[in-house]
Amino acid sequence: MNMPAPITITPAAVTQVKALLDSRDKPSAGIRIGVRTKGCSGLSYTIEFADEKNEFDESMEVEGVTVLIDPKATMFIIGTQMDYVVDKLESGFVFTNPNEKGRCGCGESFHV
Repeated sequence: MNMPAPITITPAAVTQVKALLDSRDKPSAGIRIGVRTKGCSGLSYTIEFADEKNEFDESMEVEGVTVLIDPKATMFIIGTQMDYVVDKLESGFVFTNPNEKGRCGCGESFHV
């Protein structure tokens, strides 16, 4: 039985990830999504280039992009959607997480 992917990634986010990977000076295994302790609400999302797949990373393919999920993050991001948004003042990756119970006022951190 196939389990649903822990995170969905919009076409806009995939396009941006591909552009970032293409502009990197060295080969990548993909990107790694995680969470870390930060901010006034407790957790923030992290995205980084992955030089290699770690032993316990969860791996998924999205339109030719390898997305690795840090095992410590999986329980916090199940059901999350990752998007890339451009508006008049800023652009960046946006995470919509149904597990969030609250978010800090500046939007930098969340808690579940």
